[in-house]
Amino acid sequence: MEKNQFLRIAPTLPNDPGIYKYYDQAGQLLYVGKAKHLRKRITSYFTGQADHAKTIELVRKIESIEWTIVDNEEDAFFLEDSLIKQYKPHYNIRLKDDKTYPYLVIRKEPFPRVFITRRKKQDGSIYFG
Repeated sequence: MEKNQFLRIAPTLPNDPGIYKYYDQAGQLLYVGKAKHLRKRITSYFTGQADHAKTIELVRKIESIEWTIVDNEEDAFFLEDSLIKQYKPHYNIRLKDDKTYPYLVIRKEPFPRVFITRRKKQDGSIYFG
């Protein structure tokens, strides 16, 4: 996608939390990302200076963008994680190659805490992921 093409759609991007998906010319999913502010995050790919060859190549191949708005950043995190596991996009190397995936844990405590972790312990807590 040329920068001029992107600048035409940029005003339509929401400022909400969510996930975004980049597709190539053949309609193949290239990358799934999450953002607290979709407009800021997506715009950074097209207006900022890319610091990795992988990112430069990704931006060169993008033909279309889809996004999904969610209620909060945590929902975006979980949706991104599930989409990466489902579709295994080529440019999501880091999460695809990691040996551990994130879990949502509800601690078994008098006042249960809820948080994200990459270590699953046998402590009686409830883990999702």
